Amino acid sequence: MTYSTRYRWTQWTVIWQVLFYVILFYCKNISGQLQYSIPEEMKRGSIVGNVAKDLGINVKDLVSRKFQIVSHVTKQYISIHMENGDLIVSDRIDRETLCGAKPSCFLNLEAVIEIPLTFYTITIEIQDVNDNSPTFSKKSFAIVISESASPGVHFPLGNAEDPDLGTNSVQSYTLSGNENFRIGERTTKDGIKYPEIILEKLLDREKQSFYELILTASDEGKPPKTGTAIVKISVQDINDNFPTFMKDTYEISLPENVPVGYLVVHLNATDEDEGSNGQISYSFSHLPKNINQIFSIDSITGDIKIIGTLDYEASDSYEMTVEATDGGGLVSHCKVSIQVIDVNDNAPDITVTILAATIPEDSPPGTVIAIINVRDLDSEMNGEILCQISDIKNFQLLPSSSNYYKLVTAANMDRERNSVYNVTVQCLDKGSPPLSTNKTIQLTISDVNDNYPVFEKIKYIVYIIENNQPGTSIHNIVASDLDQDENGKVTYSIVNSNIDNIPVTSYVSINSMTGVLYAQRSFDYEQLREFQFQVMAKDSGSPPLSSNVTVRICIIDKNDNAPKILYPSADTEGSALFEFIPHSAEKGYLVTKVIAVDADSGHNAWLSYHLLQVPDPTLFVVGQHTGEVKIVRDLQDSDTLRQKLVVLVKDNGVPSLSSTVTLNLVVAENFQQVVPEIRKQPTNSDSKSPVTFYLVVSIALISCLFIITVLIAVIYKCRKTPTPTSYGAYSRNVYPQFTLGCPSEISDTSLPFPFSYDVCVTLDSKQNEIAYLKPVQNVPTDNLIDTDNPTEGIICASTDLPPSNIDQVIMN
Repeated sequence: MTYSTRYRWTQWTVIWQVLFYVILFYCKNISGQLQYSIPEEMKRGSIVGNVAKDLGINVKDLVSRKFQIVSHVTKQYISIHMENGDLIVSDRIDRETLCGAKPSCFLNLEAVIEIPLTFYTITIEIQDVNDNSPTFSKKSFAIVISESASPGVHFPLGNAEDPDLGTNSVQSYTLSGNENFRIGERTTKDGIKYPEIILEKLLDREKQSFYELILTASDEGKPPKTGTAIVKISVQDINDNFPTFMKDTYEISLPENVPVGYLVVHLNATDEDEGSNGQISYSFSHLPKNINQIFSIDSITGDIKIIGTLDYEASDSYEMTVEATDGGGLVSHCKVSIQVIDVNDNAPDITVTILAATIPEDSPPGTVIAIINVRDLDSEMNGEILCQISDIKNFQLLPSSSNYYKLVTAANMDRERNSVYNVTVQCLDKGSPPLSTNKTIQLTISDVNDNYPVFEKIKYIVYIIENNQPGTSIHNIVASDLDQDENGKVTYSIVNSNIDNIPVTSYVSINSMTGVLYAQRSFDYEQLREFQFQVMAKDSGSPPLSSNVTVRICIIDKNDNAPKILYPSADTEGSALFEFIPHSAEKGYLVTKVIAVDADSGHNAWLSYHLLQVPDPTLFVVGQHTGEVKIVRDLQDSDTLRQKLVVLVKDNGVPSLSSTVTLNLVVAENFQQVVPEIRKQPTNSDSKSPVTFYLVVSIALISCLFIITVLIAVIYKCRKTPTPTSYGAYSRNVYPQFTLGCPSEISDTSLPFPFSYDVCVTLDSKQNEIAYLKPVQNVPTDNLIDTDNPTEGIICASTDLPPSNIDQVIMN
């Protein structure tokens, strides 16, 4: 059993003893304690003592009261004989196994009686006996002693061990007889004795070169025991010559990129001794840290080689001491100094400290973006660095101090042109070949509200057909802002203005977010042809920026007005009063001219005239574009003296709208002859009453007298005015003209200028004479009507074109 095993076993024994005494202290039924002492190595079955007798228990009660022995060790060394109460040895007891080197060794047991429950402690002291012999760690010891060794030199040997205690352990050493050597002892503080061989006389290798002695270790046990080992002593020749190097210091220069296995230097030391004294081995002495990972030395040849990687940047020089040892143990030294030559094997190292990863676009030139530190671990030209940047137009790289640069802006930034810049910094050393390093710096430009909203068009012209539904979407006004987020968020509004003292917002509205225009009312081309206003687009920046655009709304005409007949005036039943034709009228005679206007414009206002109902188609014809009713042949006696024509006036719209007028024509030489014809005019059922008839006749006579009087007065005033042919002025075309303020989508531009005219009619609407006195706004006078009778009086009314959708207004 080893010393450590015995020591651990002793520790467990002490622990169990402590636990045992604790249990005894707290247990009320503990009755007593027994203690015995026995030597180790007793035979199995040996009696230790009688428990029943010592405890005062009847032997017969041991079984009935369930007496038992409890041991806290792995083996059951002690057991009880239940028939007589003797404690007997049941297994070999080795004190060294149980307690190791402890001076005292106890085996603690517990005696338990279950009925009634009672505990007893039994302590057995194990006494040491001399059962172990001293032993050496080695069977033989080899010692080399030079023949030049002086007497009295000590040569230590290994000690012997004996696990027994006291006098049973090792007490002394002896050496077999020899006059050249004697045994000595060296005792340590722990009391351990180490044997030493002491040289008594000078040795002569030539007389005897080898000695073999027996070393004996003895204890003082009864009986004593011993252990032996062989001591082999070799006498060595005198080594009186040291190895010698060719140089005391070897200086070597190496480039740092030498490969592994490269031979640095071959060392050669010589020794004049012969044999082993002249055999030299090489090794490093006083080696700096980690140098053995870079260099190696061959112990036989003295070759120093590279086994690792040289790095000038880690160390530019190495110094090492090489030791040359001959076979006799004599040593000499030399110094090896290695200078490492730099090679351009390190690219420049760039360290960037970002000061502003994001800058507003209104940052002034010279704003510092980053601080750049550049270094190269190489030396001289290999470590000199030149740096440049990729974008020299917008940025500058300014030297700040040694190996430091500032990256600054060189121009005004514009986020709308470029929101992110990637500036590459390239640093190149001056080595051969040169090495370079690139580092990219990303700069983000943040938005500033520096852009006004921009409309898609310089001016918007929007067309909408009249009679639209209120709330109809008219157009989408779109403005864009190059700025970002809130700075680019555009809202729309209508700039306050009035149209004929009415706010424009009562006509149109706009969606502030989408820019969609909506009609607030139904438009009437005849009332309002066009209007314009301004829309403002404003961003949400701080401060906000805005732009205005002019929007022009053009109302497109729709054919929603039927032609209005101005002349001849019709009664409530749609029939005009009588027109007379002289008997002398010939072919081509202008009977009358139907004048009509249409409040619409463009093609919707182009009028054409047609005979809808005519008694004799061979007698009358109406001009399709002029409305002139003419005689197409000479009158004959057989022709009816009273004719009734229905004239249809139709516009050119889709669908077409029309109006009719009934012309009552009477062939007579003068107005007096017309009256009998009037009397022949059929009347409706209500006019058959005599009272109604006389009333109509009276009104007609009074009207005739009034008209004659007025005509005489007018003729008298206009006596010097030349009288044109009857209805001659109306023999030329007169068309309603239009003013187009917006580029029309339906007009063919055949009516390019405004039209105003003056209309003159007779005082009595029943008269058929009419005169046109003057044109207005340079309108040609070819199509105007005058009367052929200078004796008839006229009243003239002048009408100009108003700013509305009706092109002409003729006063009846």
